[in-house]
Amino acid sequence: MQLLETHKVPLLKTPIRLQEYGVGIFATLPTKSGLKKAIKNNLIFVNGKPATTALFIKGNETIELFQAEDNANKKHFHLPLEILFEDDYLAIVYKPAGILVSGNSFATIDNALTQNLQKSSLPTATRPRPVHRLDYPTSGLLLIGKTTESIIALNKLFEQKEIQKTYHAICIGKMKRNGEIDLPIDDKSAFTSYQILQTVASPRFEFLNLVKLQPQTGRKHQLRKHLFAIGYPILGDKEYFLEDLILNGKGLFLHASTLAFTHPFSKEKITITKELPKKFKKIFSQ
Repeated sequence: MQLLETHKVPLLKTPIRLQEYGVGIFATLPTKSGLKKAIKNNLIFVNGKPATTALFIKGNETIELFQAEDNANKKHFHLPLEILFEDDYLAIVYKPAGILVSGNSFATIDNALTQNLQKSSLPTATRPRPVHRLDYPTSGLLLIGKTTESIIALNKLFEQKEIQKTYHAICIGKMKRNGEIDLPIDDKSAFTSYQILQTVASPRFEFLNLVKLQPQTGRKHQLRKHLFAIGYPILGDKEYFLEDLILNGKGLFLHASTLAFTHPFSKEKITITKELPKKFKKIFSQ
């Protein structure tokens, strides 16, 4: 196994279970579900011994996160990916609509990365992994870390809101030319700005708008929830929709079109844009 990160526990007033204390202490393992999975797979050690979910943390312990060695016989998901940027630290790939970024399913972008990307030559090279998510029905750009250091650095850039994400969507209804949506999601602040680029009349939907979206926060389903909340849902959305205005068979018209940030190691200004899918263009070329 390869050691990824080490955490030294400070003095605690009250003992706490590892599965509660450990959430967020490792940059490469930010979620509770990921933590529990790592404990179950014996990838987390406390004071040199494999940890359990029942273990209580009291203070002064050393917690280590390991990565399992890549198994040469491990099955990889064979999905050719379009690579828009790649170096030894990170990559930007295009995620088609209708595929998961990661999770328990075998058919994920995560399981297709190794065969699509060049292995990093750096000492901290690790299995490439996505550092953020896109919804299953959303297409667009996905940022990948290829070393332990870059995964940590990219997560920090997201936390500090230093990665600018731009989306395009097609929304239903008569909208103002631009606006801001400041509505909490799951009791957490969430902010989105939008700009209408083009509007066409529609016999069924009255109006369809090509909308440029810039979220300032990254809540789950933020853009879909925000646009639905102000009465202009995204075309093709089957979770957040207005009655009798569901479009079947075409998928969700939401596309992550641009990523812009300063490379955490080369300090190069990176701006990558992926053109709109054909289904978007078809609506506005008529």
